[in-house]
Amino acid sequence: MSETVFRNGRLVLRDGVAAGRLCVRRGRIADVEANGGACRAAVRAPGPAGTPGNGAVVDLEGDFLLPGLVELHTDNLESHLMPRPGVVWPSSLAALLSHDAQIAGAGITTVLDSLCVGEPLHGSQRKALLAMALDGLDALDRADAADAAHAGTDGGVSAGTNGASLLRSEHLLHLRCEVADPDAPEILADHLAHPRLTLVSVMDHTPGQRQWTDLDKYRVFHRRQAGDAAFDRAIDEHRARHERHAEENRAAILGLCRERGLRTASHDDTLPEHVRQACAEGIAVSEFPTTLEAARAAHQGGMRVVMGAPNVVRSGSHSGNVSARELARAGFLDVLSSDYLPASLLCAAFDLAREPGVELHEAVAMVTAVPARAVGLADRGELAVGQRADLVRVRMVEDLPVVRGVWRAGRRVC
Repeated sequence: MSETVFRNGRLVLRDGVAAGRLCVRRGRIADVEANGGACRAAVRAPGPAGTPGNGAVVDLEGDFLLPGLVELHTDNLESHLMPRPGVVWPSSLAALLSHDAQIAGAGITTVLDSLCVGEPLHGSQRKALLAMALDGLDALDRADAADAAHAGTDGGVSAGTNGASLLRSEHLLHLRCEVADPDAPEILADHLAHPRLTLVSVMDHTPGQRQWTDLDKYRVFHRRQAGDAAFDRAIDEHRARHERHAEENRAAILGLCRERGLRTASHDDTLPEHVRQACAEGIAVSEFPTTLEAARAAHQGGMRVVMGAPNVVRSGSHSGNVSARELARAGFLDVLSSDYLPASLLCAAFDLAREPGVELHEAVAMVTAVPARAVGLADRGELAVGQRADLVRVRMVEDLPVVRGVWRAGRRVC
């Protein structure tokens, strides 16, 4: 189709929500008409004003039309590669495609697959999962390139924007570096040139600090009881690795990222000192600060504050840390991430819009435009002329936002 017109919808724009229509042409938003033309832009699709050109018409029947969601941090791929502890799925390609279908079904059109570089404890198998995930992505790129060559088009990572990709959503990489692992800098160096790499974060899951200041919560998360001698020895080993490697590795990892011009994030900032260190290192994103004080310091330092969407939906952190809703009320929340549950991202945006002082378009920006800009993606995240036509149709069923259609670069994928 040369053109698709979406009409009779409620458009969630960057500055508000308005009834209107939107026209897509060649994978981009060509025209936005809201409130009788107040948002009409200079670039216009063919045909007289107010009428579609030659193409498809989608009647939204009063549903919301949102920009495609942008996800900066999800562990969901790892859960498909290893669906049970110690159970590695035989095909990384099958695991990746299953993950992709779940991501697209949640309305996420751009996802930074969050993969661990290094392990918090020996035997977690996350190094193997990283290799499997990259093998699966590379296999899909080869398949896309072969299909594109056969069709006489360009292949590669961007093939999906013209309909050639086997993936429904666009998959980029967020490599999460466990600074206490002695091998983390070397592993990262091996993957710095990967074409999908978009974000690198430094994290430290050593028990007794940052996310796991409360050791009782740490035991509950790992399903261990106090007095478990083997588990206690593992905690001691982890702390010893932290003392030997964390500071040196953090500096090495951030140095590699500066050399490549890669964007970086900190993880689980707890104290204002953590934030001050991150700001001094040139880190622009604070993921999942665990306290109000850390979030305040990050906000005042100009960092983008990312919190978990499950935290919003559950009205609290599973590890006893600060509430994302509390940060939103204080004005310290910029971005939401689905973390471990893709479906939570859309739900959290609509839930957050019920908080005093938070409008729907502001909450939607936390899962679209703001995360996109935080990692340098200027071509998506808004219903605006010239933006890539990544779109999500949403209907409210009671208080639940339900995805009824997803388009990436104007092509329906779900």
